[in-house]
Amino acid sequence: MTPGSHAVATGAVDIGGTKIAVGAVDLSGKLLAREEMPTAAQDGFEAAMARIVRMLEEVCSRARVTLQGIGIGCTGPVDPFKGEIGVVDFLPGWQGCNPVDVLSRHFKLGVAMENDADAAALAEARWGAGHGKQSLIYVTVGTGIGGGIVLGGTLYRGAGGSHPEIGHHVIDDAGPPCFCGARGCWEVLARGPAMVERVLRDAPSDYPHRDTLTAAQVCRLAREGDPVAQREIVRERRFLAIGVANLATMFAPDLIVLGGGVLSSADLFLPAIREHVRRNCGLIQTDCVQVVTSFLGGDAALLGAAVVWQQRIGTTGQGN
Repeated sequence: MTPGSHAVATGAVDIGGTKIAVGAVDLSGKLLAREEMPTAAQDGFEAAMARIVRMLEEVCSRARVTLQGIGIGCTGPVDPFKGEIGVVDFLPGWQGCNPVDVLSRHFKLGVAMENDADAAALAEARWGAGHGKQSLIYVTVGTGIGGGIVLGGTLYRGAGGSHPEIGHHVIDDAGPPCFCGARGCWEVLARGPAMVERVLRDAPSDYPHRDTLTAAQVCRLAREGDPVAQREIVRERRFLAIGVANLATMFAPDLIVLGGGVLSSADLFLPAIREHVRRNCGLIQTDCVQVVTSFLGGDAALLGAAVVWQQRIGTTGQGN
């Protein structure tokens, strides 16, 4: 592309355990163009990065924009300053890989990365449900459970700049083991695949949905009256409610925003979660803590990736 012949936008990349999405985002938060492909983590990091490069070039061409920089939101533990991916159960072999280096070399641009839930929290705070709020916790429930915390309008970082792994606080220490080393953490009990595992464990051997079952299908079957799926919805909403109530009690935020694939069926879960918070968080002002679904929906992390670049590099002109 010839400089000056296109409008300027921020490139955004959302790397998840199931899918990778890329987009071009303008300064107002409008997603100008978008592409998505399966993560196919088993094909390796380099193959995934090649797909990301192609998709970024495609969205720039389609939206007729020139990139000013690129932001990345990536699932699991990441080092946001080195740009490295940590140990992620559903990105096997990707530990230590550096998408920031790959994209900055290819596009000759500044690139910044955060955990995807941190990125989504920033997007919800700037352009979504948390606009005008001082404190917000974003929770995404899908292949795993992640979260981002915004306090006083600023992304909260833990010791050494680490990302708080709220999906791995323990809600049942007699529960199943998780790759993180704990038993019964929130993620291993309430993520989407856990719903499928429990249904397959409890359903009769001739259950007709065994070969194709997903969390979304469990929700659909429950609405259709399937008793096995309905029992699972009761369990899942309990696990979700315990985790959300814990966050409400620990942080007493203005807002808890729930997103991710499982919460696309929020009608099955949200009323019970709100009621559990009301009944079990007696030491905080629960009428001041709102629990809502994501305003930005499935593109929260993608839009958040653009915010990451704008905050970390775009406002300073410095590198990652």
